[in-house]
Amino acid sequence: MSEEKGGESKNIEVFVRIRPTNEKGTPFVSTDPDEIPHQKLAFRIPKDLSRDVINNSKEEYDFRFNRVFEQPTTQEEVFDAVAKNVVLRGIEGYNGTIFAYGQTGSGKTFTITGGAERYVDRGIIPRALSLMYSEFQRRSDYQFSAHISYLEIYNEHGYDLLDPNHETKKLEDLPKVSMMQDADGNMHLRNLSAHLANNEEEALNLLFLGDTNRMICETPMNPNSSRSHCIFTVFVEARKTGSDSVRRSKIHLVDLAGSERVGKTNASGQLLREAQAINVSLHYLEQVIKALQARSKGQQTFIPYRNSILTAVLRDSLGGNSATTLVATIAPERAHTSESISTCRFAQRCSEVQNVVELNEEVDPKLVIRRLKGEIKELKEEIAVLKGGEVDDGDLTAEEMRRIEEMVDQYVHDPAPDASFAPGNMARIRYSYIIFKKYTKGKAIDDGKNGLRAREELDTSLKEAEDAVQKLKLELQRRDNEITILVNMLKKKGEDAPNSIGKSTGNGPPVNLSSSQEMSRTVPARAHDTPSSKKKELDQAEQKPNPPVQGNWADGDGQEGVDAPLVAKSLAPGAEKLLSEPEKLMDRDQAFNAFRKSYRKNEAIEENKSVLKAKCDEAKFVAQVCLPSLHMFAYINFCPCSK
Repeated sequence: MSEEKGGESKNIEVFVRIRPTNEKGTPFVSTDPDEIPHQKLAFRIPKDLSRDVINNSKEEYDFRFNRVFEQPTTQEEVFDAVAKNVVLRGIEGYNGTIFAYGQTGSGKTFTITGGAERYVDRGIIPRALSLMYSEFQRRSDYQFSAHISYLEIYNEHGYDLLDPNHETKKLEDLPKVSMMQDADGNMHLRNLSAHLANNEEEALNLLFLGDTNRMICETPMNPNSSRSHCIFTVFVEARKTGSDSVRRSKIHLVDLAGSERVGKTNASGQLLREAQAINVSLHYLEQVIKALQARSKGQQTFIPYRNSILTAVLRDSLGGNSATTLVATIAPERAHTSESISTCRFAQRCSEVQNVVELNEEVDPKLVIRRLKGEIKELKEEIAVLKGGEVDDGDLTAEEMRRIEEMVDQYVHDPAPDASFAPGNMARIRYSYIIFKKYTKGKAIDDGKNGLRAREELDTSLKEAEDAVQKLKLELQRRDNEITILVNMLKKKGEDAPNSIGKSTGNGPPVNLSSSQEMSRTVPARAHDTPSSKKKELDQAEQKPNPPVQGNWADGDGQEGVDAPLVAKSLAPGAEKLLSEPEKLMDRDQAFNAFRKSYRKNEAIEENKSVLKAKCDEAKFVAQVCLPSLHMFAYINFCPCSK
């Protein structure tokens, strides 16, 4: 590797991939992956085998390449070794080319494009697109754009695979892609479209569209044989934020049609004509490689690029400004040994070709002009403001306000960190501050009716939620007050009567029952009762002296306690069983439920509730009947047209 002409001189990297086969053993092919720096691929041909195999006096053929991929090699391993570095350098501004060469059916299309059955079988092109767009998102200091073209070379004629008329017209009716050369010697393709791909999904859609339009056919050697050369090109443009320079690079991903021997395939008719065109173009490609090999040794200077459209398109990739990588695919079967050796010879010639890789960076005059115009405009406005040449002569017109709003909106949504904003005189600057203030508060410039309606709905929802929370709080407080009154009364009576229920039973703390008068004051509070009224009621109950006690109804020992007749009178039948378990009465909810069930007037309360509910339903019905009349009355009295 050396430096020439301000660029990096680098030989074409060559990799060989052996196609997986069902044939047991490959006696003619052997590899030595441990050799450094280049791996060895050898063919051993016994002399006694003369049928279908090259058998000259030479029995051994040894080749050395950058790496030899064995049959179990995965697509990911191939991509990491062959294409990853080329794609990353292409993003940085260096041209790159990857092309697959080999006989038909040896796995070129599978390596470049991939298989359609499993996701892990993705080829170099889909993986390169995924890596490229992930790098675009990671490198936030650059603004990237990618344009994609897909060229097909069929029978020595170029066609655009992304042409929208490709599916509706015959191939012969489509405009042919032609080569044109400018005064600087650069080649340009006419009638070849380049489509902008903003993300990975759009790029993959373009790839699938081109593969659908590609010419394939079934041959004796391959059921899905590619009958044309295809060149998938990605044009990358990178602009660094705040810089006037731009980097433009192109990455060629080439799937060559496979060479085939007509004597083996017995092709005829259209297949024969296609095979002849493929072999002729590959022959011209080999001539270019041989000429470049001779030039690297100082023997030849003329390179026949113009003999074929394929070599003309790949002019930069072969001996020019590009980092080029070749993937040679071979079939290990005995019947294909001669074609495999021929492929390895071609690949070894390519490894001697040198390219000079240069960074494609230039100053974009459009960016310079745009930047200078912006600076001139800003300076003029600053001078005008400082000199007072442009005074504030009143309010802004509606057109000026609309224009400033558009400028502010464009400035806010501009992703570039160095975006400029120059409204003009002081009146415009003040109005710009007002708009920025609205943006800061989260308001739009023009809310409109939809925005106001949404705001009203939001306020209404919040108010309803607050009302619901307040009702729940009041209900919770009411229940807490009821339970507190009951528990306090039970505890007070328990302290006054030493022989309580708890003591007699021995199953918990002492809990006494009050008289019927005390029990009647513990009726559950209504919805309109307030905490102050409950507290007052509790204080009155505590200040009132307890009546004399005849005896304890629970144990009948005649000691001071709860008056059994009064308790029995105020409690409902079966309440003694509920109140004989003091451990349950210590819980607020259980104590309140026990009290509510034991109260004799509970049935009357439920009956009153039913009557009140019926009255409420009747009132609602009357309101529904009278409501239309009220509306009509209000309309007649308050409508302006009736006055």
